[in-house]
Amino acid sequence: MLWSLAMDAISQITPEVEQRVQDLRKLLWQASYDYYVLDAPTIEDAVYDQLYRELVDLETRHPELIAPDSPTQRVGERPASQFVSVKHNIPLYSLENAFGNEDLAKWQERWQRQLLASDRPPVDTIDYVCELKIDGNALALTYENGILTRGVTRGDGIAGEAITQNVRAIRSIPLRLNLDNPPPVVEVRGEAFLPLASFEQINQEREQAGEALFANPRNAAAGTLRQLDSKIVARRKLDFFAYTLHFGSGNLSLESGESNPTPHSPLPTPHSQWHCLELLRQMGFRVNPERRQCAHLQDVQEYCDRWSIDRTQLPYMTDGVVVKINSLALQAQLGFTQKFPRWAIALKYPAEEAPTIVERISVNVGRTGAVTPLAEMRPVQLAGTTVARATLHNSDRIAELDIRAGDTVIVRKAGEIIPEVVRVLYDLRPDGTATYHMPTHCPECGQRLVKPDDEAVTRCINASCPAILRGALVHWASRQALDINGLGEKLVLQFVETGLVESVADLYDITLDRLLLLERMGKKSAEKLVQAIADSKQQPWARVLYGLGIRHVGNVNAQILTERFSTVESLAVAAVETIATVFGIGSEIAQSVYDWFQNPANQSLIQRLQATGLQFQADRETQPTALNPSLVGKTFVVTGTLPTLKRDDAKAMIQSAGGKVTDSVSKKTDYLVVGEDAGSKLEKAQVLGITQLSEAELLELLAES
Repeated sequence: MLWSLAMDAISQITPEVEQRVQDLRKLLWQASYDYYVLDAPTIEDAVYDQLYRELVDLETRHPELIAPDSPTQRVGERPASQFVSVKHNIPLYSLENAFGNEDLAKWQERWQRQLLASDRPPVDTIDYVCELKIDGNALALTYENGILTRGVTRGDGIAGEAITQNVRAIRSIPLRLNLDNPPPVVEVRGEAFLPLASFEQINQEREQAGEALFANPRNAAAGTLRQLDSKIVARRKLDFFAYTLHFGSGNLSLESGESNPTPHSPLPTPHSQWHCLELLRQMGFRVNPERRQCAHLQDVQEYCDRWSIDRTQLPYMTDGVVVKINSLALQAQLGFTQKFPRWAIALKYPAEEAPTIVERISVNVGRTGAVTPLAEMRPVQLAGTTVARATLHNSDRIAELDIRAGDTVIVRKAGEIIPEVVRVLYDLRPDGTATYHMPTHCPECGQRLVKPDDEAVTRCINASCPAILRGALVHWASRQALDINGLGEKLVLQFVETGLVESVADLYDITLDRLLLLERMGKKSAEKLVQAIADSKQQPWARVLYGLGIRHVGNVNAQILTERFSTVESLAVAAVETIATVFGIGSEIAQSVYDWFQNPANQSLIQRLQATGLQFQADRETQPTALNPSLVGKTFVVTGTLPTLKRDDAKAMIQSAGGKVTDSVSKKTDYLVVGEDAGSKLEKAQVLGITQLSEAELLELLAES
């Protein structure tokens, strides 16, 4: 029946209007499900758009008819001001990692021993469910009476950020469950991810706009989920696979996924993971189609082996396989360790590798003078990104590889971030290639390079080298150092090329008139930069020390040193042995600090910077004032992304309570503060048996101060 009622004539809510709104919503819900979940469109895009506009018009004229599950409510009109940390209804546990079939077999042996030791009666049938491990971001979705009311990031597993407005903008997440009689509360867990096609499009747009490119789809998805404007989330076309379901007892009846839904009989409580996945699919969620039910561990191993190869053909990134015992009763019987479920494990694939050809070898000079050789290669797709350069680390690594221009090499992403050359395929080496030798002189300043006998790194030691100066200026202005807003790499390049700045201290002599002589420098921008440079004089002594760029002195070590040496004078005259006695500062760091202050050029730099008014002594108020006796002298390491705190803030809070913060895990570490995406530090801490804290547990510990 055609909808012929003239819109301009609508002035009150009639039964026909209400029915029309309900019919439009139902049709649009089904059309979205068919398109985004089943990948089987049932109506043309133009028809969908026309019906959608009609619903928008009706809801605009009658706001009281707007419902939270309406298709028109996916994207919020106003950006969020911030994200709030909330506690998960059920903790999101991490998964134990396996790195091969041998680890899978050991895992099976462990849970079988646990089962035999149990007093409960054993479960007769034991099979597994294998699901691809999607390389995305975990979400917990809460539905109340069938309506999506909350979407939360994983965070530290105990608490995460409520990003409901952004979750609603993901088209494959239903705003309303496909249930006739939904229970009061249903929680669904799954993975939000960015398809490769969307990732490439986003990076193309960012490149055209002169913005920094995302390193990989996972980072892009994480950045998208934390956008304050849900319109941006909607444009980036995130997707979602559901994999876990939690709900209470109740009389559930399902609707079919067909175009004309019909009620089903009441659904029994799920008895298996496979059953849960089927239920999620019927509720309206996308469930990964490559899932498989396996009767034996050998079937699991075959599945894992197959996808270690075939995963390159998928339209999204996956970094492994999640293996779960299928029976929910057996899962409950096995339970959890302090960190992992005993009934599940994640088999992680090795870092993705790909072959390409080295076109030339170049070098890059960093801010410390380190000369790093780089292989410039034919572009190759690697872990979801296009890679054209890879580090060769140093001259020793070049000699070990015997790498040459023209070689075919295998490249991978170290830690899935930094591209590096793994090996050379010598059988494919063309005739006439020449052995590569590191340059003897700096490509930037022409001064002779040096390579200390006890180091693998070749260095330029000319303090006036343009490359070193550029790096020093960028580091000085960085957020963790002096935080000079507006002073980026492009402007630094102009400063150095024009001779406006020849030292960090020259920044504080820059005037508005001199800035206005630079290309593309407007008066307003120049005024802001002059003010930002002036404001940096108020940064504390620890930031100034970090900004000086002394080798091995990161922001944590700078904080530790300034707590012990409250003035630059006391640090400058300290002996190596004295510096080395500071907890967390070893002999190598101490020697580096001592050597830096013995250099006459650096002594002159300190004098010039002091004359500008920069802070070279600690403010007593910044020293630890809320000491917690139980934390004094305890060593902390912070890893991963915390739900609400920035890592620097967490470190500052620990230090203010009397604790020490270091960058690496060792036997001397007392606590590891763990956030999302914790990596090798977490694994090492687990091996050493170091106590782990979530953000919530850290705050509780600090509250005792």
